[in-house]
Amino acid sequence: MKWSKSLIQTLRDNPQDAEIDSHKLLMRAGLARKVAGGLYAYLPLGMRSLKKIQQIVREEMDRAGALEIVSPVLQPAELWRTTGRWDTMGPNMFKLRDRGEHEFALGPTAEEVFTDIAKGLISSYRQLPVTIYQIQWKFRDETRPRFGLMRSKEFLMKDAYSFDTDAEGADRSYWNMYRAYERIYARCGLKAVPVQADGGDMGDSMTHEFHVLADAGEDGIAFCDGCGYAANLEKAERRAAPCADAGCPAFEEVATPDARTIEEVAAFLKLPADRFVKSLVYVADGRPVMVCVPGDRDVNDVKLKRLLGAKSVALADFETVLKATGANAGFVGPVKPADAALRVVADVSLKGATGRIVGANKEGYHLKDVDLARDTKLSDADFADLVVVQAGDVCPKCGKPMVIKRGIEVGQVFKLGTKYSAAFNATYKNDKLEEHVMIMGCYGVGVSRTLQAVIEQSHDKDGIIWPAAVAPYQVCICLLDPAEPEVAKVADELESALEARGIDVIVDDRAERPGVKFKDADLIGFTVRVVVGAKGLANGGVEIKRRDEDKSKTRVVAPADAPAAIAEALA
Repeated sequence: MKWSKSLIQTLRDNPQDAEIDSHKLLMRAGLARKVAGGLYAYLPLGMRSLKKIQQIVREEMDRAGALEIVSPVLQPAELWRTTGRWDTMGPNMFKLRDRGEHEFALGPTAEEVFTDIAKGLISSYRQLPVTIYQIQWKFRDETRPRFGLMRSKEFLMKDAYSFDTDAEGADRSYWNMYRAYERIYARCGLKAVPVQADGGDMGDSMTHEFHVLADAGEDGIAFCDGCGYAANLEKAERRAAPCADAGCPAFEEVATPDARTIEEVAAFLKLPADRFVKSLVYVADGRPVMVCVPGDRDVNDVKLKRLLGAKSVALADFETVLKATGANAGFVGPVKPADAALRVVADVSLKGATGRIVGANKEGYHLKDVDLARDTKLSDADFADLVVVQAGDVCPKCGKPMVIKRGIEVGQVFKLGTKYSAAFNATYKNDKLEEHVMIMGCYGVGVSRTLQAVIEQSHDKDGIIWPAAVAPYQVCICLLDPAEPEVAKVADELESALEARGIDVIVDDRAERPGVKFKDADLIGFTVRVVVGAKGLANGGVEIKRRDEDKSKTRVVAPADAPAAIAEALA
């Protein structure tokens, strides 16, 4: 391919709305172009890399025994109503009506449609286990599209769904896909770390996310270097021993005018934040509950939801807080709230805590010297791990301190159980002709997100550094003297020899200065750069340099030896 025919247009300046390096480089290198907020067109270079990632995903899915299909992007509302998600997905789902007033959604995911398809195809245990997958566009009406392809309204995703007869088979399907994901990301040149995660609205509690570690990652991940424990902060647990505080006198009321937040009250009373109990009122499935955590910690809504067995939890509004406690937010506490039946739960680290400061359930006042066991109705069952893990917290597995890193989620594997198959009555008959509900798993790879994740993980100040497997072109031949027939002939012959070896090549045949060509080659990040010019040929050869190596590693070889040397550099 000749550069002059490739529609490549690079940018010298960063786009104003690009916040992270990979988004900037995606646009500057001419891989994509913004059409509207959260919507991008993939340009020729971007499409080449996107197709290579798709091919790797497809090969590994096929290798794992999965069968490819494709389902419609436009999905009927009836399927989503079967599981109740037509309502629970909320405004994230794009909904529309056709001219016959039938309701549809632009698919944000495909559990419903795949379960319905499997129901119509599978009737006997002899057809199981089976995994079916697709690579298809998905749509979500993101509140705040950002970071380019990382959080967009339209994205390319591989989603697969396994169907099994029993839990043991579902486990085998789960780990089969898990291993396939490890191979996919390794082949893409990504260091993707599997971490434990919360299943959320998807189903079973068994799930792993695959994260590319990056400072720009939106997800926090707790890591233990001691045993390898890794979990998304939504899921991450920590080992917290109960308090062994000494006894304290009876609590007394202290005035704290205009001090509502922990920071304000701590400054007013000149005490550290960890001596306070942060008390928040939530609504869980329509019922209020007070949640108490140390003053220097934040409530983990996912853990709270799990403890309460609730379908939804959210902070209570002004009226609910006032009715439940008798005070406004900032002055509420677990000691004698207005609603005597109000359930109170607390973080396990507060068990046995004494001498703490809590809200007095009275405007402008707090209570000091509170003993949670003595002065509240908290029982052993009301204590649990309820906070967001922080750096330095103790690993739940080995007891060593953990660290917090940032990650970009590029894939996830779920054990769905029978949540969807039961809703659709997707059953099979066993060898006794008895009907049983199929057990499902769900497995997603963010294909377009993976494209940008590679850039985020592999770049420097000059541009992208593409792994050879997903580079738009593996080799860029910088032709420095395109008007000289002998030099152009060497470049053409080298291009043909490399293509015969199955190597992707682009020849920069533009009438530009060498510096411009070198800067563009580094910006786009072709894995290997080859310089062919009259001066170099006169001195015995062509220059070969890997993008991830410095200038000192540049090699000069004779044109006849160049194809083998380039293939070696790519390997």
